[in-house]
Amino acid sequence: LSVEESKDLLHSVAVDEESKNRDRDYCIITIFLNCGLRLSELAGINLSDIDREMRSLRVVGKGNKERIVYINKACEDAIKAYLAVRPNDNINFEDRNALFISRNKRRLSNKTVQHIVKTYLEKAGLGGQGYSTHKLRHTAATLMYQHGDVDIRVLKDILGHSNLGTTQIYTHISDTQIKNAIDSNPLANVKKKS
Repeated sequence: LSVEESKDLLHSVAVDEESKNRDRDYCIITIFLNCGLRLSELAGINLSDIDREMRSLRVVGKGNKERIVYINKACEDAIKAYLAVRPNDNINFEDRNALFISRNKRRLSNKTVQHIVKTYLEKAGLGGQGYSTHKLRHTAATLMYQHGDVDIRVLKDILGHSNLGTTQIYTHISDTQIKNAIDSNPLANVKKKS
C-alpha cells in the first residue's frame, strides 16, 4: 500500500460507527502498518509482552525466536485506546493474557485477524487487489525503507529475518531514491577547473 492507501485503511476503521470492536481493529491494523509483524506474531501478543512504558513489545517469530519490537506513538495511542475498552472479565482462562480478544472472550485466531483486515481493506476501497495481512507487513517494511531512510540491516532486525536476502524482497527502490543517492555524492557538484 502507498502512504495514502495506508491512511485510507486506518481511516476506514476509525470512522466505522457500526463496529463494536473499532478500537481493537484499529490497534491491529496500526500495529501491522507500523511494526511489520507477521500474522502469527500479532495474534500471539500477550499483555505481558508489552513494555510497562509502552515503548516496546516482545514478539515470538518463526522458529520460536523472540525479538523486541519498538513501538511508535501511533501504536502506543492505539494500544492505550484499545486497553481502555478491552474486555477484562469472563475471559477464557488460557486466553486471559492475550492482547486481542474476540467477542467470545478468547484470543483472536489468525483467521479472524485476516477477516478483520480483509473487511477494512474492502471498506477502504482496496478489496480485491490481493492485499492481505502479509501485504500489510510488506507495506510497513517498504514505507520504513523508502520514507524513513531505514538501513536494510536495521529493517532485517525489525522484521525478524535470519538473513539479509529475505529482507531485500521488501525493499523496492524507487527511481527517486536512486537519483537522490547519486545526487548525495559529495562529488556531485564538483566542476571541472579551467
